[in-house]
Amino acid sequence: MSLNIEEILDFACKTAKAAGECTLKYFKKNVEIISKSDNSPVTIADREAELLMRKMIQEKFPDHGILGEEFERHNKDAEVQWILDPIDGTVGFIHGIPLYTNLIGITVKNEPVIGVINAPCLNEMVYAAKGKGAFLNGNKTTVRKTTELKNASLMTSDVQYFNEYGYKNSFEELLKKVKTHRTWGDAYGHLMVASGRADVMLDPVLNIWDAAALLPVINEAGGSFTDLTGNSRIDGGNGFSCPPELKQELLDIFSKHN
Repeated sequence: MSLNIEEILDFACKTAKAAGECTLKYFKKNVEIISKSDNSPVTIADREAELLMRKMIQEKFPDHGILGEEFERHNKDAEVQWILDPIDGTVGFIHGIPLYTNLIGITVKNEPVIGVINAPCLNEMVYAAKGKGAFLNGNKTTVRKTTELKNASLMTSDVQYFNEYGYKNSFEELLKKVKTHRTWGDAYGHLMVASGRADVMLDPVLNIWDAAALLPVINEAGGSFTDLTGNSRIDGGNGFSCPPELKQELLDIFSKHN
């Protein structure tokens, strides 16, 4: 199959933007909250945005596969797979926090090659394709050149997960070593790393639709995205983004306690 990666990337950006505009219709509108089987929340905005993305993709690329958070998998044996998270940060969305994102990751023969992180409330989009660099709203972007954790800013999301998944001691040591830390991260924290505004974004739990967009974006921004054992993958169940100079120091902390 002959693929035009730049054409697919351009369409992925348009699709993420459309999904973002869809979610904005429901933002701060007191929408109904539904609990899924894993007790995570979902809203009409999540489902409507994913349906819109699926419709656009199937009309443009009918031979491609789709794996989304909210609905059944489509064409799972296709060489090209679109991996969708219609709202990353649904809890923040529900509470009116404007840092939620729409995520699109694309794999070709199981290799992550395209990533899009769209923050519709902030009108910020970071996107990348393998070998093409990473861009923030059309301008090339890179990670910050921070070489030691003592000078680093750390972002994360739900701190309770560090204890729940057995990383409590590692997280406490990390907090002592970094210069500053903030929460409400989700994928926006990874966007912050890719755009040079934060140094580390750490997620103790990630689904594949959370991670698929992150690896291409961070790598093309000159950074490192791996799971907590150092493997560069989107199905590791957790992950962190950082400048490459910080990677080993972070891995050492997590290997020591786990």
